Amino acid sequence: MEDMEVEVAPGSSEAGVIVVSDSESSTEEEDVPMQVQSPSDRPRTSGLRVVRRRHISGSRTQFSPREERIRRLRELIVENLAERLSGSQDAPRSVPHVNPPALDPEPSSRHTAAAVNVPTSDESSATGSSVSTEAEASIAAARPEEPEQESESENPVAAAAAPAGETVADEGEGDTCSICFEPWTTAGDHRLAALRCGHLFGFICISRWLTGGGSKCPQCNKPAKRGHIIFLYARKLKALDNTEEVRLKSRLELEQGSRRMEQLEVAQCRQQMQLMADENVRLRKELEELRRLKAQAAFGSSQGASLSSSQRQDSSSGGHYVFSKAVLVSQTGGSRVLSYCEPLGCLLASQPSPQATLVPGFGVKKISAATLKPSQYVPIHSKQIRGLAFSRHQDSLLLSAALDNTLKLTSLMTNTVVQAYNTGRPVWSCCWCHDNNNYIYAGLAGGSVLVYDTRDTSTHVQELAPLRSSCPVVSLSYIPRAASSMFPCGGLIAGSLEGGCFWEHVEGTTYTPHILPLESGSCTDIQVEPDSRHCLVTYRPGRSNPSLRCVLMELSRTPQTDSRQPSVCSCSPVQTFTAGSSCKLLTKNAVFKSPAGDGATLVCAGDEATNSTMVWDAGTGALLQKMPADLPVLDICPFGVNQSSFLASLTEKMLKVYKWE
Repeated sequence: MEDMEVEVAPGSSEAGVIVVSDSESSTEEEDVPMQVQSPSDRPRTSGLRVVRRRHISGSRTQFSPREERIRRLRELIVENLAERLSGSQDAPRSVPHVNPPALDPEPSSRHTAAAVNVPTSDESSATGSSVSTEAEASIAAARPEEPEQESESENPVAAAAAPAGETVADEGEGDTCSICFEPWTTAGDHRLAALRCGHLFGFICISRWLTGGGSKCPQCNKPAKRGHIIFLYARKLKALDNTEEVRLKSRLELEQGSRRMEQLEVAQCRQQMQLMADENVRLRKELEELRRLKAQAAFGSSQGASLSSSQRQDSSSGGHYVFSKAVLVSQTGGSRVLSYCEPLGCLLASQPSPQATLVPGFGVKKISAATLKPSQYVPIHSKQIRGLAFSRHQDSLLLSAALDNTLKLTSLMTNTVVQAYNTGRPVWSCCWCHDNNNYIYAGLAGGSVLVYDTRDTSTHVQELAPLRSSCPVVSLSYIPRAASSMFPCGGLIAGSLEGGCFWEHVEGTTYTPHILPLESGSCTDIQVEPDSRHCLVTYRPGRSNPSLRCVLMELSRTPQTDSRQPSVCSCSPVQTFTAGSSCKLLTKNAVFKSPAGDGATLVCAGDEATNSTMVWDAGTGALLQKMPADLPVLDICPFGVNQSSFLASLTEKMLKVYKWE
């Protein structure tokens, strides 16, 4: 340890006493502030005396570079003070140059003292006071323990004492994150945080570092994990105060969330408004349709008065059809064929997909026969459907033919396609074999008929080639065996624009063709009443007959004179029904037993000229009813539900249902 005292001689009334305490040891260095005493606090002495004591215990002390600089700075301050005191005296005395004692390598203590006399004149009081003040400030600036100390680079004395070319490292904590080089904050994600090794980072930066795969400190590579992160609260942390920013961001997120909720509510309201608008349009159309039907019913009643008394009597005694409900099938149109599924009690109308962008193609819409409400759309084909048929085995399998070169079987229980056949050509019609439910038929655009076995999923088992021309087979109907005593054989009736052909089903896959004596070039449809030997042939208007004609034919079988030759199947006209003068579409008509139960047969056909459905009595040929429609009637289907009889007529957009009363 070393103490240094500087005393002023008693001759100076203004002189003060300066006491410098210097303590050093082999392990650490303690600094004691310099005390400056005024003359009033200490008695005057006879002269200036500088006393230095030094005590070294143990071996030679090893100083760090910083401690060495501080020690040298103290020595320079003492020398500078002694020179200024000696230079301010009037006496010729001079203060000898005192070098700080070097460290004694020997483990012993020595005390040395050197007396320095200074003048006692009053003129030296001002100089002594200024020197003492400057010395006190210099020593205070060199103390490393004070938190408010100036950096060595800002102290002119320390800068002068530092060796040339040596930079003073900043020992402070810093104010930026070593990962992102952004300032720390006092709140939020970038708060000051530290690891167990002591290095400082922004919380979000070190969290992402350790979460993203890092397992060590980015600076010292010591093992670290996310649980080691702790927050620090520094006394003089230079951090950005972002409390207001965090508060505003939270408010912004709340506002954005509320705005999203409001936008969602607005979207829902718009959707509901659109649904209500669509419902309003639909109700308006139904109202207009009802008004039109009311007006036409009044007009029809006035025309009904002109019918003959016999026709009115037949109509009143047997009953008539009453409009029940109109169902919208397709907004854009495109409906073509109609069929009825008895096991499920629903009508099936073909239509294009209502969501063409999501589910393109064509399918069928289910319409409940009990409530007359559409229930579900079932997609089946990629192009327009031209034929629908059900078997008599109550298995709910729908046979459909389309222009996409396919023939498909669809289960209406699961609404899925269970079997598909690629015909290679567009399919215009289809039907089931009522004698053997394993066989189905497809009428192609080239005039041929393909026979498929549902047990063979690969290809067709037989092709019935066209006998006359290659016109499309627009209609297929199957007559079961023993339908009547006059016509006991069963087979397939194929109709095209060039006429009709009866393919007698002998056995297995053996078919015998019989060309029917029909008019060539104008046949548009052939429908069969399966419980009798009658078929309905429709002819479009021509030069010889300017009106649409529906001819009821009776099938017959004539044996040949030679028993070795097969019999000939033919047909003859029974009744002819005429309608309008226009027929541009290939419509499908119907022939069926009268719902009155008197054994009579009814014929129904669509009149394109007047956009109506016409009902005739097949026995008398009298027109029983004319039911108006908004568009040309394309298909007609009779059906029964809960011991009630109905008649459905299909247009491109609407399905109208009439009840027999």
